[in-house]
Amino acid sequence: MYKVVSCLSVRCAGLTGRACCSPGLAKFHVGSGAVCQKPAFKYRPADLPEMPPCNFKPEEYKGMSKERMMEIRRQNCNPMTMKVTYYKKPVFIHQGYMQWLWDVDGRRYLDLFAGVATVSVGHCHPRLTATLEQQLKRLWHTTNIYVHPPLHEYCEKLASYLPDPLKVIYLTNSGSEANDLAMLMARLHTGNFDIITFRGSYHGGSQQTMGLTSNSSYKYPIATSSGCTHTMCPDVYRGPWGGSHCRDSPVQSTRKCGCSQGHCMASEQYIGQLKETFATSVPSRIAAFFAEPIQGMGGAVQYPKNYLKEAYKLVRERGGICIADEVQTGFGRTGTHFWGFQGYGVMPDMVTMAKGIGNGFPIGAVVTTPEIAASFAKASHFNTFGGSPVACAVASSVLDVIREDGTQQNALHVGTYLMTELAKLRDKYEIIGDVRGKGLQIGVEMVKDKVSRDPLSPEAMTEIFEDVKDMGVLIGKGGLYGQTFRIQPPMCITKEDVDFFLAVFNKAIHSYMERK
Repeated sequence: MYKVVSCLSVRCAGLTGRACCSPGLAKFHVGSGAVCQKPAFKYRPADLPEMPPCNFKPEEYKGMSKERMMEIRRQNCNPMTMKVTYYKKPVFIHQGYMQWLWDVDGRRYLDLFAGVATVSVGHCHPRLTATLEQQLKRLWHTTNIYVHPPLHEYCEKLASYLPDPLKVIYLTNSGSEANDLAMLMARLHTGNFDIITFRGSYHGGSQQTMGLTSNSSYKYPIATSSGCTHTMCPDVYRGPWGGSHCRDSPVQSTRKCGCSQGHCMASEQYIGQLKETFATSVPSRIAAFFAEPIQGMGGAVQYPKNYLKEAYKLVRERGGICIADEVQTGFGRTGTHFWGFQGYGVMPDMVTMAKGIGNGFPIGAVVTTPEIAASFAKASHFNTFGGSPVACAVASSVLDVIREDGTQQNALHVGTYLMTELAKLRDKYEIIGDVRGKGLQIGVEMVKDKVSRDPLSPEAMTEIFEDVKDMGVLIGKGGLYGQTFRIQPPMCITKEDVDFFLAVFNKAIHSYMERK
């Protein structure tokens, strides 16, 4: 068995006992000296951007072989896992610490995807790890039919982060479950059935939430939840209307904008499409309107600044409630606010959340008003694991860490710097069409050319994606056509990490352009 030496150096340190941290090189200790294998990709080590140092030493991996894992994956795991290994050569993750991940061979990666925007404050954050260990020694499980401290301490704390009257909390195990519950509550409260969401949205993969989700990749050829209608997404880059002043973002679209101050033609046009949906596709009374403040799976799509205000007004006029899906945007990720909806100056009737709520521990929530909660008391609602002592203890500690570590402020400052620098690359390369987002919820939309805005081909996206990974950075992909790189890292990343990623991304794009 090879022994991983360290992660203190990026370049090969020869026989000094320090490991080679360039992720394209294996870092092994063989016999009495450190030996670097040949590069696993096309770049020479001297040509690689230098990865920031890391003083954390991962454990030596002694588990089953990669071949055995893939065999089990084929034979015993959900067959979809074979399709979503994400890379041509799967990444076999062994350990994580803050913004870093290590694979079973000891290669280190800067994680800029955070398990799909789930690791909010850092992998294995020491304070969360200590909280988890402490709670596991005290009480693993009891249901909410009993009164146990972690549940009540957490609900009170979470409620303090939400404005009145959003103070009643239902705890779940995932975002899909939270959105499923929100659908049921909205229909019971309003007495109406139809729900409107945006095209390109993702709200979960259960049979109910699959109706909300508007992306063919997540659709099965069976009847899913009925009564869900998808209206045009007010995408100011790819949509028919939009300009250079539309978004609440440090970086705007390069589309020209002739709107007068305080007047957004794009918002009015997209609201017109929503009105047409009301006139043609749903009854006169509806149950709800779901919207992510920034689309996640859809590719970090942002709406015109005033769109949600007018949309909420129109929905409420038709008897519906407004639901903010904060599964990816909540808990300070957008930087300027703790919740994404606050950036639009709107007040939803219900907020759903998951992912970053537990830094990767399975927990979700629906937060609503006492009035809506009262409507839901017509029958018994019970969730065996909702409000688990362990989940509540971890989620409570997440809130403490966000406050004490300045996580939200870091997301704002580091994210703004990252977007601003990415915009320079957009101006440099013809295939980078758009850079958008807030805080550390960022999308980079790739195109064949800036004039047509046609999506860059899947093959080209894969080339760049693999290149970035081979140089030591993990990012995500999204968008209706898989044309958007998604950057949603643990919110503890630093400016030094950003500079490393920018150098890697620039090199990957430059290399692709040379090969074209």
